[in-house]
Amino acid sequence: MTTSTKQPDTRGLAGQTIGDTQICSVGQSHLIYRGYEIADLAAHATFEEVAFLLLVGHKPSSAELDAFKAEINEYANPHPSVIELVQKIAKTSPDTHPMSALRTAVSAASHLDPDCEDNSPEAELRKSKRLMASIPAMIGAHQRALEGKEAVAPDPSLSHAANLLLCITGERPGEIAAKVMDVSLILYAEHDFNASTFTCRVIASTMSDMHSAICGGIGALKGPLHGGANEAAMDMLAEIMEAVEGGTTAEAWLQNAFETKRKLMGFGHRVYKNGDHRAGILREWGLKYSEQENPEARKWFDLGDEVQGIMLREKNIHPNVDYPCGMTYFSMGIPVPQYTPIFVASRVTGWCAHIMEQHQNNRIIRPLAEYTGPELKSWES
Repeated sequence: MTTSTKQPDTRGLAGQTIGDTQICSVGQSHLIYRGYEIADLAAHATFEEVAFLLLVGHKPSSAELDAFKAEINEYANPHPSVIELVQKIAKTSPDTHPMSALRTAVSAASHLDPDCEDNSPEAELRKSKRLMASIPAMIGAHQRALEGKEAVAPDPSLSHAANLLLCITGERPGEIAAKVMDVSLILYAEHDFNASTFTCRVIASTMSDMHSAICGGIGALKGPLHGGANEAAMDMLAEIMEAVEGGTTAEAWLQNAFETKRKLMGFGHRVYKNGDHRAGILREWGLKYSEQENPEARKWFDLGDEVQGIMLREKNIHPNVDYPCGMTYFSMGIPVPQYTPIFVASRVTGWCAHIMEQHQNNRIIRPLAEYTGPELKSWES
């Protein structure tokens, strides 16, 4: 009798624990930020409170939260040269992906940050706040320039989520729009050692600076197998909608996708095998927005539910949070290419928390590889 010696597939570090963190716990049925479950935070906290929790390490008092908001307002306007840079990118290279423009903007901002090369805890907390505060204006300036419009400055009277929408659209958002964006930022803020966070920690482990690590995180998040999945999921759903309106059915479209082994975006997760509970939370808020502000957008959620049902029946695969994110942002009129930059506006808080944690107890991250190349040869033979 032969005993199988096949080892589990650990490519991509699948199933491997490579470090400790006090920031976040991700499990089959939970997502916890520093002791608080995500559904609790989405229902009862604001993004500013969650950002403070991640960056500082505890739930803020009223006084701490007021001081934190004041600092965010102080740092909300990037240096004019950074705004001019992203506007120039939009005007001279309009096909540049907004994530690439944002990566460049963050890199440019590093040269203007007085704490850039200081990795002390105090300096890194200041840099974290500046990055969190200023990224919405960077995103907005690029989108507005693509539309041939002037940048809109953040309004100190608005929440962080509302200012993000203001900077992108040029219009003060209504209460429900601001709330939906606030919830989505909470849901996206942190997710332990995912690809982009791990990238940030690897860079930080060399004792490089925070801005360099964040640029690396943006580069990792850009990919369609990570943060770019929300854009890809909406593009896929739009393709299905076009087919349905052309006379076919979602069932037929999906069966063809199964037969041709097409990768379907917005479904499946490395950890959440029984469903991403963030997805249900965001879908609920997206539906609330469409019902109150854009009833015509309901068709996207109806189609999304149909596709989700077919995927569950045929493949036993659940949607992840990127799936309802696409529908929700689309119903709010947000340009699809800006979905992943909005992800950055949220996840930068988690990235910064991990960079600070890495620097506080550092050891360079340097894994080994198993060599599978040719046997040793002689060069002169």
